[in-house]
Amino acid sequence: MSMKVPYLHTGRTNQKARTRDALIAAARQLLAKGVTPTVEEAAAEAAIGRTTAYRYFPNSRALLAATYPEIEMHSLLGEDPPEAPLARLEIVSEGLTRQLLEYEPELRAQLRLALEGEPAGGESLPLRRRRRIRWIEDALSPLSGRMPELELRRLIYGICATLGIEPYVWLTDMGGLTREEAVEVMRWNARTLLHSVLER
Repeated sequence: MSMKVPYLHTGRTNQKARTRDALIAAARQLLAKGVTPTVEEAAAEAAIGRTTAYRYFPNSRALLAATYPEIEMHSLLGEDPPEAPLARLEIVSEGLTRQLLEYEPELRAQLRLALEGEPAGGESLPLRRRRRIRWIEDALSPLSGRMPELELRRLIYGICATLGIEPYVWLTDMGGLTREEAVEVMRWNARTLLHSVLER
């Protein structure tokens, strides 16, 4: 039985990749202006035909999911990271919050999609792919074997809950903090959670 080849991978693949990239860039520009773009709006912004745009993105949800920044690093610690868990967490916290400030419109769009739930048969949304969990696990890996596994898991998830788009939106939109103040509160919360375990 033959498998259907996605449109992007047939014919003039380089040109198609450029067209897709142009649509994503246009969607990001609209997000930065406070507009949640439809496929038609992104196509108009990119000066691409509406019919052509739908060949790449069948709906607005698929387009918005594609705006997620390509942050595929397995670790945020860089080369030769410190051994101390607190120093490692500071590096990861700084990296995560820097991403928030740099990609805020795109991450807000991903949060809206995540709150809507996963469509039947749909690919998992980027925000649901556990990157943040893996990065915090990496930061706290020196604690493995030094504390009960269940307690370590609770700590990892507790810190994850302080360092993401979700608490950032609450602190800025509900709490009224500036972007910089929100980021500092988030990093302080992460440090405090780790301190509470290390000082026992």
